[in-house]
Amino acid sequence: MAETTTFAASGEEAIARQIHVEQDEAPHDLSPNDLEDFFEIERTVEKVLKHDYKRIALQFPDELLHLSVPIYRSLKAKCGTGHDFYVLADTSYGSCCVDEVAAQHVDADAMVHYGHACMSQTSRLPVIYVFGKSPVEVDDCVARLTETLQSSETAPSKILLRTDVRYAYAAETIADKLRGALPSSSSLQYHPVPRFTLPAAAEPTRISQGENAYDDEEQSDTILYLGGESLGLTNLLITHSSSTVYSYDPKAKTARLESGKTNKLLMRRYATVQRARDADVFGILVGTLGVAAYLPLITRLRALLKRRQKKAYTITVGKLNPAKLGNFLEVECFVLVACPENSLVEARDFLRPIVTPFELEIALQDEPEWTGRYVLDFGRLALEDANEKPAERGEGSDDDADRPMFSLVTGTYRQAKRYGGAQPSDAPADGEAEPSAVVLRNQDNALSVLSDSAAGHFLQGRTYRGLETRIGEDAPSVLEQGRSGIARGYQTDTRS
Repeated sequence: MAETTTFAASGEEAIARQIHVEQDEAPHDLSPNDLEDFFEIERTVEKVLKHDYKRIALQFPDELLHLSVPIYRSLKAKCGTGHDFYVLADTSYGSCCVDEVAAQHVDADAMVHYGHACMSQTSRLPVIYVFGKSPVEVDDCVARLTETLQSSETAPSKILLRTDVRYAYAAETIADKLRGALPSSSSLQYHPVPRFTLPAAAEPTRISQGENAYDDEEQSDTILYLGGESLGLTNLLITHSSSTVYSYDPKAKTARLESGKTNKLLMRRYATVQRARDADVFGILVGTLGVAAYLPLITRLRALLKRRQKKAYTITVGKLNPAKLGNFLEVECFVLVACPENSLVEARDFLRPIVTPFELEIALQDEPEWTGRYVLDFGRLALEDANEKPAERGEGSDDDADRPMFSLVTGTYRQAKRYGGAQPSDAPADGEAEPSAVVLRNQDNALSVLSDSAAGHFLQGRTYRGLETRIGEDAPSVLEQGRSGIARGYQTDTRS
């Protein structure tokens, strides 16, 4: 057995670590007929043959990956020759998003997405969605939701039914029975979740179920949610703070009022916005490569920060964790560009706050005003921004840019740093490097100066700035025998 010390672990626990999988999301003992019904093999084959897709990528989350082989074999057998299928796993970002980048590696012309999905519109490929069919008792759901609505103080007039995609197969039946159980003064609406979508270029006017952009959603005074605790429910609460939200959990078979959490969620987000107001260096985190309009949004965010004379770095790190973002200590606040379900990140474990594009726009206002309205769909945010006048976006309002700002976080006044503006009158002479500039030395020992760099300011303030190249000053070190083996357990040479 490999010897372990305090400073060198074998790493065996990383290899032997087990992943907890929910039983109802990943059924095991399925007969071939049940498998085809659960994962809608016939519908998938019909779509593939109808549109004559030749190369199809199958995207599975971790909890369904063990079923990828029988699903692949069934699709291959029914579609016949001329149709190639490729199994994708380990997505670069959240598994709810369609991984179009991985599909491009196999030159796929269509995708089949299995499991939970955020339903964000894709930019390149058509997608066949297979959500699965988690069990739900329709009669119990209708009875408990009706009882909950009748116990409310005022009878709702406009009701909207929203559902987790795992229960979409039963939503139509539940909606019909609810209409029969509710009084005639109440009207209930339900929008079916699309199970086949085209890319933005072929379907530019489509608004997805997960992006909360239906007009009647904003007009509904009551929303019924079918599903348990999830990011979808959290986003529904925060984007519909003016509506009363009731939920029914099919697992626990209970219905309850959820709107009591809304104020706490908004207060936490408002505190994060105040921390973003104190930041001068921002990192734009790329959290998706499959959602349409993410590139125009990144361009617009960079232009907005530049107009406010803030420093912006565009960073892609895949799935977020505190260790990754901890490498960018010069960044004071991160802006996450991701799908609606992955946009809200509780930054308790992170060193710096993480805000959404909507929160960034509020933070950069001279006098921030927040009515409680919240937008997570950045496609809709970009559309609204294009329709606004420059004065409404706050352009040209930096007449007194050097005035101090009061921080609600520290309770003191602060002087904001300015990047990208005019050089001060006491700028160094030509050929003289600024005290905070980054000085780079290439292989030819030629010096170059990068001024106006937030990373340079941060580097100059550190006590340790990395290893220095002392060419010709130090004698070469003696070569020593290194370690051998594989990464999970290196072997050290014990010879004397």
